Amino acid sequence: MIDLALYQPDIAQNTGTLIRLAACLGTTLHVIGPAGFDLSDRNLKRAGMDYIELATVVRHVGWTDFELFASAAERRLVLATTQGAVPYTEFAFRDGDILLMGRESAGVPEAVHQRADGRIVIPMRPDVRSINVALSAAMIMGEGLRQTGGFARLQGA
Repeated sequence: MIDLALYQPDIAQNTGTLIRLAACLGTTLHVIGPAGFDLSDRNLKRAGMDYIELATVVRHVGWTDFELFASAAERRLVLATTQGAVPYTEFAFRDGDILLMGRESAGVPEAVHQRADGRIVIPMRPDVRSINVALSAAMIMGEGLRQTGGFARLQGA
């Protein structure tokens, strides 16, 4: 299964939405701190609704903690970035990949870009900045699960 990771998320509602997505898709959500809000925030709970109890959420204190986890587990990090060169629909996802989404306000630092095993982009019009992080993650997770047979596993569950 492909996991989803959020790098220092800024917006509780987006994180709540992605908790709900992770619960529905049966994937793990990694939250890499520090977050820009209290993880017990009522907006997070409102967006996640009753799906929070169904989701597997792993909190990492910071980037170093997360990177140690990913390296020890030999997991590939696939960074979604507006600076990516490969459209997400052309990237070859593998079971066990971790889709890494950047901070809403600032993306990720250069060191994280360098650590990523793949850097993918959602093709879009040149006169716009970006798509909301929760929508972007849903689009890319859908493609990753399609490629790796993740939807078939869910239907058999």
